Amino acid sequence: MEMRGERKRKPDSDAVGEDTASAVLLAALSSQNPDTHRPLLTKSLNKLRRHSFHNPLLLSLLPTLLTRTSASLASRAADMVGSAALESLEMNRTLASDADVIHALLSALSNNPSSSVSACNALLDLCTTVIGRRRLIELSALPSILLLFFRIRNSSTTSVSLCVGDRKDISSVSVGFKEDELSVLILNAAVILINTCDIEQLEKIPGQLSQAFFAFMRNLRVKLRIAMSLASPLDCMPPGELYVSNIRVSHVAESLFRLSLCVARIVTPLPFPVLERGVFGSTESGFRDFVLNHWEVSPFLVKRMAAGAKIEEDDLFGPLSANLVGTYPSFLSSMLPGMVSCLPIASDELNILAFLEEVQNKLGCPLVYQQDIRVVKTKSKKEVHFFANSLASCCVNDPHCLSTEDVLKCEEAYKEGYTVALRGMEFRFGSVAAIAEGLASIFGQPSVGANLYLTPPNSQGLACHYDDHCVFVCQLVGCKKWRVSSQSNVQLPRLYDPLDRLYGSEVHNSMDNCKQYLLREGDILYIPRGVLHEACTENVSLDGSASCSLHITLGIEVEPPFEWEGFVHVAFFSWYQIQKHVDNSFESSIHVISANLFHAAIGLIGGSDPTFRKACLIASIFPRSHAHNWLDLGQRMIFRQLIDKIGTESRFLEVFRSIELAVQENKDPLQRIKWLDFLNMEKERRPNHDQNMPFMEMRNLLSLCVQHRDLVEAAFHQLKSRFCENVIVEDAIVSYKMLLDKYRNVRKQYMNGMVSLHHQL
Repeated sequence: MEMRGERKRKPDSDAVGEDTASAVLLAALSSQNPDTHRPLLTKSLNKLRRHSFHNPLLLSLLPTLLTRTSASLASRAADMVGSAALESLEMNRTLASDADVIHALLSALSNNPSSSVSACNALLDLCTTVIGRRRLIELSALPSILLLFFRIRNSSTTSVSLCVGDRKDISSVSVGFKEDELSVLILNAAVILINTCDIEQLEKIPGQLSQAFFAFMRNLRVKLRIAMSLASPLDCMPPGELYVSNIRVSHVAESLFRLSLCVARIVTPLPFPVLERGVFGSTESGFRDFVLNHWEVSPFLVKRMAAGAKIEEDDLFGPLSANLVGTYPSFLSSMLPGMVSCLPIASDELNILAFLEEVQNKLGCPLVYQQDIRVVKTKSKKEVHFFANSLASCCVNDPHCLSTEDVLKCEEAYKEGYTVALRGMEFRFGSVAAIAEGLASIFGQPSVGANLYLTPPNSQGLACHYDDHCVFVCQLVGCKKWRVSSQSNVQLPRLYDPLDRLYGSEVHNSMDNCKQYLLREGDILYIPRGVLHEACTENVSLDGSASCSLHITLGIEVEPPFEWEGFVHVAFFSWYQIQKHVDNSFESSIHVISANLFHAAIGLIGGSDPTFRKACLIASIFPRSHAHNWLDLGQRMIFRQLIDKIGTESRFLEVFRSIELAVQENKDPLQRIKWLDFLNMEKERRPNHDQNMPFMEMRNLLSLCVQHRDLVEAAFHQLKSRFCENVIVEDAIVSYKMLLDKYRNVRKQYMNGMVSLHHQL
């Protein structure tokens, strides 16, 4: 009996209609020739709504609709998939998780020209979520899309233009193509998926396919650079002649950068014999004599040729000079506009994809003043910058980025006596990258920096100063006169430590007894870090007149882990990990506290002893037959000397007081060696296990030291004694080289990516 006040609920007409439509679809698609039921199928599809795909039955029918029906029905089904993918994250996930649906869309895209646009739009709609993009990659959609892209392209040339946005904000500038809609849509899908891939997924793309697309993107990048330098304002081609895409200039740069990580090596380091002859002289013992007598100690000059002679062999910079053709300074106007900013990467960044995620909207942006380029001259012993307060325009994200108009003013500045200094040459020219990578291997360091300096006649660019890295000054064109202090700094300056820019009488008094060098084309001058120097083009030619100068500096930048102090920290860390496996007492909290203190003790000694600041060359790569083990033996002797020094000079009371002072000043003396975390494999396996953390918070460390003073002091002395007596170089070499490889790998990836962005400069 019906209760009073209640009414029978009428069936939902939409639900009934959808159920009926789904049943009709199933019946029609089950026939041998579904197209004979086209009117019925069309009517049934029109009855359905996009959220109908929650129905498992309808979801199972999609592959058949996309592949076994007419083009119009397949297009209708693809449009519905796209609309549903945009409806909600849940629906997007449902569709992306269905492998049959994805494969059917790819089939409709590849095999049915009439439904290709709808199918590609549906794939792009799935790409609006991270889940959708990742699922497409997992289902190998990217190789299929790349194959189709090359199959349907109308020609080998691509006309492009820039649309919307501001040239200074790369993330807002879209790319327009004079291509058919489908090819642009497929290109958009390829770019989106490539920019989602991790390195392992990129490496799974068939080699020939990734290399072909890499070549296409490099050519596209060149065209975009030309378009950006010419467009003012940024206007599209006339309507009807251009298809405006969703691809941004920064998207192209990111795809090119990512592809450079998996294609054949872009940069191949120069072999040791070539570098030895080119940098250290033609004698067989050039490198050995340099390391034993000059490295981080005193200046060293290699004269490459007699006055007036022509360089013919061992010319490392011939390819670079060939790129810098033309009369100076006219090459500035042709070279600088094609360059982009080499965005800074953190010194301890060990994940290139994390870097890309951070800077993805800035890749390909114009040069940034002070970061990429300086235009400077010394006047009254002080540096004056041409662009101090006169930048013509600014980036949205960086107020110091140079516009095309600013770049063209560099030639004007040169004529007014300013030196144009361009940083990061190893990221802009493959020939310089090969030299830099080879030198980094020789000195066992992650990377080598390269800067270019063009100085007009009768001028001085940088004021008297010293650097926190060693430099090789390589004279390319003209002559330059150098004054270098005869006294080196007792304490070698460390990379990233604040550098006091020295001016005035104090500096010039210290330069009274300086050495003078006249560098001609082909000459190379080595200047150790911490040594004052300055250079000018005043009266430097054979007839006593002034000429312009072009030189490049190669900077050997010693990162903190790769100083000798860093090697000793690695040695203790590795030795301590071994002891924990053979002696359970090393797992105790008292020993963990004493281990932290011992790292602090090494840091105290390293801060005052110059040898600890020197570059460790244990990972130097050179032919052993050539070296006769002299370098290996020398490095082992240095290591033993440092261990003996730690054994005699590390004192518990001094370390304890340094921790007290650090807490009072809210500092962390162990911050400088946080990179040791990269070696803590146990921490990676058990990230929440505090006992395996290499470092403790300072206040907590001090509190525990105070509470257990006697026990900690005894453990500290026991630890020091056992370590200094038993440690050997081999305890550290494996971990040290593993750490170096991690640093070096990311630097190589960054270098390859940036060089690819400067292709055909």
